[in-house]
Amino acid sequence: MQYHREEMGKSTAFAPGKIILTGEYAVVFGHPGIAVPAPLGMKIHYEENLGSPNLAIEWKGIRGGEEWMEYLQDVIERYQDHPTMFLGTLTIENDLPLGKGMGSSTSLVIAVARCLLGEHCKEKALEIEDAVNPGHSGIDFAVVWNAQPVFFQKGHPPELFTLPTDLLKGALLIDTGSPNETTPELVSWIEEQQDKLQSALKTIGKCTKQLKEGGDLRNIIRDHHRAQVSLDVVPLNVQDLIEAIENAGGSAKIIGAGGRTGGGGMVLAVHDDRETLQDAIPDEFPTFDL
Repeated sequence: MQYHREEMGKSTAFAPGKIILTGEYAVVFGHPGIAVPAPLGMKIHYEENLGSPNLAIEWKGIRGGEEWMEYLQDVIERYQDHPTMFLGTLTIENDLPLGKGMGSSTSLVIAVARCLLGEHCKEKALEIEDAVNPGHSGIDFAVVWNAQPVFFQKGHPPELFTLPTDLLKGALLIDTGSPNETTPELVSWIEEQQDKLQSALKTIGKCTKQLKEGGDLRNIIRDHHRAQVSLDVVPLNVQDLIEAIENAGGSAKIIGAGGRTGGGGMVLAVHDDRETLQDAIPDEFPTFDL
C-alpha cells in the first residue's frame, strides 16, 4: 500500500517497510533477490503554517533514540533545498520496527518526500536515499517506492511481479532485538570475506530463482537461513529460535542484515498452523502479524 493525499495546506503520505524473502547480502554482489512490501510502515502528515518560525516535528508510535531524530532532521534539511520552504508541523505515525531489517530508514525517506514534495518525487527521493544510506543495494528503495513485490538484480531495472496472495498467510514477524553492528558495517565485513563466502552467496541467489519459479517457500527459507548462518550474520540466540521453529515444523529466516552480536533484527517465520508456530516462540520475543 502506498498513497499521497493533499488538501489546502495539508498533505498525508504513507510508505511501507519491506520484507526481503530472498537475497540478503547476495544482491550486493549481483545475485538476484525478492522483496515484498510490509503491511507496517510510515505515515507522515504535514500541516502548513506560514506564520511558524520553523518546521516542528512530532513522532508518534514506535520511536527510536536521538539518532533517529537526527536522521529525520538530516532528511528534512536535504528536502528543504527544494524551492518551497516547509513551515508548520510534520507528524510521523510509525508502526515499523526501527533499525531491524525492515527498510525503516528508506521508508522514512520516501514517506517524507511524498508528503512534502508530492507523488512525482522519485528522482529527488533516490538522491536523498543515496546520500543518507550510502552503498545501499537498491532493493529497499525499489520495493518501498513501488509497494509491490520486486525481483531485483543489481544493474538491472527492478522487475515488478505477482506472488500468490496467500504466500505469507499465517506468517509472523519476530523481533529478536537490535544488532550491535550497523548495516554498512556488516556489508563491509561481508565484502572483506566475500571470496570464502561465495558458496553461501550463490545459494541465496539460487533461493531467489526457486521462489520466482514457484518453489516451496518453507524449503526455500530453510536453505536461505543456512546460507545466512554460513555468512555469520545470525546470532546464536536467533539460531536457537529458528531451530525451535523448524523442530515445530515451520521455517524462519532473518529478513535484513542480521547481526554478528546482539540481536538479529526481524525474523520471518512461516508455518501451516499459527498456534503451533506461536507456541514455538519464547515469550521474550515480541511478534507482529502479517
